[in-house]
Amino acid sequence: MKTTLRPIYLLLLLLWSAVAAAMSPQEAVDAFAQTPRLPSGSMAVIVSDLSRDKIIACYNATVPLIPASIMKSVSIAALSDATRPESLWLTQVSIEGKTDADGTLHGNLIIEGAGDPTVNSTVWPYSEDFVAEIVEALKEKGIKRIAGKIIIDESQFAGPSCPPSWAKGDLAQSYGTGSHAFNFRNNASGKRAEQNPSGVFNVALRGALSKGGISVGDELMKEGVRTPLFTHESAELREIMRSCMNRSDNLFAETFLRRFGKIKGGDGSTADAAAREMEYWKRQGAAMEGVKIIDGSGLSRSNRVTAMFMENILSHKKNDIDYVSYFPLAGQEGTLRKFLAGSPLDSYIALKTGSMNGIQCYAGYKLDDDFAPTHAVVVIVNDFRCDRAFLRSQIEKMLMNIFPNP
Repeated sequence: MKTTLRPIYLLLLLLWSAVAAAMSPQEAVDAFAQTPRLPSGSMAVIVSDLSRDKIIACYNATVPLIPASIMKSVSIAALSDATRPESLWLTQVSIEGKTDADGTLHGNLIIEGAGDPTVNSTVWPYSEDFVAEIVEALKEKGIKRIAGKIIIDESQFAGPSCPPSWAKGDLAQSYGTGSHAFNFRNNASGKRAEQNPSGVFNVALRGALSKGGISVGDELMKEGVRTPLFTHESAELREIMRSCMNRSDNLFAETFLRRFGKIKGGDGSTADAAAREMEYWKRQGAAMEGVKIIDGSGLSRSNRVTAMFMENILSHKKNDIDYVSYFPLAGQEGTLRKFLAGSPLDSYIALKTGSMNGIQCYAGYKLDDDFAPTHAVVVIVNDFRCDRAFLRSQIEKMLMNIFPNP
């Protein structure tokens, strides 16, 4: 057993077991759907037995609904299919031009953005300080003056940094900041979004170079021979994905979608990547009717998924140990820390949550004692007007009835 149950929950377990003994999974879902105060027409549930590839309970499984942040689990599933979990983001730094004997670089400093969302991140403290790395590399090269300017190449990602369907009120918030080919300090200042992370980086780098005794010009010099200076490496993709799922990080998820698009031959724009992801899941045999993928994070209210589509993704990834491990454990981690906490299902349910005004969603797995997935679980509720705590309690009750003996 993964957790020690408090005495009161031993009693609750007996009570729940007594109730569930006469209730099948489908009956448990039907009881949830008929709960007074819940919007029966705009919610969906599906539970499948992964060992038998069989749906054991469902309600409104083909109704398209707004997914909110469970969309992140879809973006991560696609990218983890397209590349290895140990993959890195590589940001190349080069110098352009000749360096004379007195340490003057008659050229420019080039930073090639690759989409890494963790550069000098305040929520991801596991990467090297990119600014300090540049200063140190230039010193080792003996460069004391850059006659040209700092150039930040953001050509890897085409299109706007934010989908046009994002609500205007979100764009100014740190959670609504756009994704760029070069991201810096979460593209935010406190709780406010930063529209020009490259500009913030330029100022920070110039300040650090000045303190390090290296001056920089302001005029672009004619191109010379480009020489690699060093390559900044991110942490492994699996760790960044795990962080994204636990904290529900929109910036991380948006860069996952864009990177997927680039791998599949696209231009790195959100729109192109979303279209390629739609086509990818169609080729994998997922139920696509009514599904609309607009972004990678779920911040757009124009996204639409069905419970069946989500189950198809979860079933498709059931044997990917890394992917399953990204989902927060109920009662233990991230956005699921308080959900089912202390209950018999504590640590036996792993779900990605999704919340917006009037929206509450869950998607993930029921686990066994070895943390292997036994069932896929999807709950999507739109347009609810009751208290969110009440809704969550009803979802917890349903899951306890479906899985009375974890």
